[in-house]
Amino acid sequence: MSLTAGLSIIVPVYNSEHSLEPLTERIAQVLPGLAGNDFELLLINDGSRDNSWQVIQRLSKAYAWVRGINLMRNYGQHNALLCGIRGARYSTVVTIDDDLQHPPEEIHKLLEELDNGYDVVYGTPLSKQHGLWRNLASYILRLALQSTMGVENARKVSAFRAMHTQLRDAFANYQSPHVTLDALLTWGTTRFGAVPTRHGDLPSHPGAL
Repeated sequence: MSLTAGLSIIVPVYNSEHSLEPLTERIAQVLPGLAGNDFELLLINDGSRDNSWQVIQRLSKAYAWVRGINLMRNYGQHNALLCGIRGARYSTVVTIDDDLQHPPEEIHKLLEELDNGYDVVYGTPLSKQHGLWRNLASYILRLALQSTMGVENARKVSAFRAMHTQLRDAFANYQSPHVTLDALLTWGTTRFGAVPTRHGDLPSHPGAL
């Protein structure tokens, strides 16, 4: 798929029927200022058990730039993200959670840092947002990433990311039920950056960093 300049926002969705509309409305307010008319929002329904897919269908009809993908079952957040990245139409991708944990108003900070010569930029919260077990899982993942990203960058990995879409070419043929997107990104680049960003207070869904 050939890419054009613009911005693809990818949101893995799991049981988030109540947050999708306000999230989309806030994204609608910021995207024209970031990408003109060249943007899209991909909502990847990861086997939700509530009415998330029905909400996604409604949003897709209301906004021409919203696209929905309905996975057959729950594959996990990173698999849903991989699906969205492979389907992105524009040259820059931003991944955010589905529950307003990552304010759309902070996206510009990631994009500005990406323009400084990085291929991937993480939005790092100023404080830990999750419980003990979630933070422990994140710590273990960051340890595993240190050898490729460096200690400092690995500490700043989060689910709030901006990246050049062409990085997907490095793992185009990857197929496995076990996916860690951040590990796959190290196949395509060593240029990782991070910026502090404001994060929300709501817990993100299972599988997030």
